[in-house]
Amino acid sequence: MKQLGQYAAPRHVVAHLSDPHLIGSGGLHYGVIDNVDHLRRVLARLAVVRPAPQALVFTGDLADRAEPDAYETLRSIVEPAAAEMGAIVVWTMGNHDERAPFARGLFGSDDDGFQDRVHEVDGLRIVALDTSVPGYHHGDLHADQLAWLADVLATPAEHGTLLAMHHPPLPVPMLRAAELIELHDQQALADVITGTDVRGILAGHLHLSSWSTFAGVPVSVASASCYTTDPAPVDRFVSGVDANQAFMMVHAYDDRLVHTLVPLERGPEVSHIGSDIAEALEDVPLEQARELASSKTSQFNS
Repeated sequence: MKQLGQYAAPRHVVAHLSDPHLIGSGGLHYGVIDNVDHLRRVLARLAVVRPAPQALVFTGDLADRAEPDAYETLRSIVEPAAAEMGAIVVWTMGNHDERAPFARGLFGSDDDGFQDRVHEVDGLRIVALDTSVPGYHHGDLHADQLAWLADVLATPAEHGTLLAMHHPPLPVPMLRAAELIELHDQQALADVITGTDVRGILAGHLHLSSWSTFAGVPVSVASASCYTTDPAPVDRFVSGVDANQAFMMVHAYDDRLVHTLVPLERGPEVSHIGSDIAEALEDVPLEQARELASSKTSQFNS
C-alpha cells in the first residue's frame, strides 16, 4: 500500500471493544435491547476495516449476569469473526463478570482467582488486568496483582505494552455517578507503571467514550456495544440510552498511538468517493495524487 502522507503504515492495529453485556438465553437488556444483535453489527463493521486488526481487545462486562450460556454465545460470535480477520482475542474481566464462569466459559479453566493474562502480538504486549471486586461494582487491584504486573513489566516488550482493564484510571467529570464505582487506589497502579514500557491503557465501564492520561500514559475508554450513557442527560443523574454505540480502533506507530471512534450506525451518506480510487492511486505519481486531493479546482473537490 502506497504511503500517501508523512507517516508510514502503523506497526500494529488493535480493535478495542467493550461492555457487550450479553444475556443468557438471548434475553433482551432492559426488555428492549438486543445485545447479541448489537455485537454482531459491531463485528460486521469491523470486518471491513483495513488494515484488519491483529487483536480484538474486549475490556470487560462481557456477560451481564455472568451466565455460562452468555459466555458460550460470546465465543460463538466473536471467535469465528476474529479468525476470519486473523486476529487474537483478549478477554478482560468486568464488574458484571464473575471469575469462575468467566474462566470456565472463555478459557476452560477451573482457576477462579485473579483473571490476569499476558498476550503477545508481533512484539506488542497486551496485559489483561482483572480489576473486578467480587460482589461489588467498583474496581481494585490487589497487592499480589500489582507485584505480578511489576514483574511482567520488568522486562520490556519489543514494541511496548498496552494494558487492558475494565475500570478506567481517570476522572469522570461528565458522569459523577461513576466516581462511586471507580477504580480504587489508582496511585498504586501509577507507581507500578511509571517508567515502564506501558504505552497505553484501554478501558471500558463508563458506556461512553473518553480520553485522558494516567501516570503520563494515554488512556482510552471505549463506549459500549450494548447501550450507552448519555453524558448530558436532562433531569437525570444517570441516563442509559439505546444509541451512540461504538468501538475504538487503535493504531500503534513507533512513537505514538492513534485512537479512532467507529460508531455502530453508519448514518445517511451525503457524499462519497468510490473505493476504486484507492486502487487507482497506486499507479499515480504521489504529486499528482496530492494535487487531485488538495487542489480546490480538482474534479474531486467540485
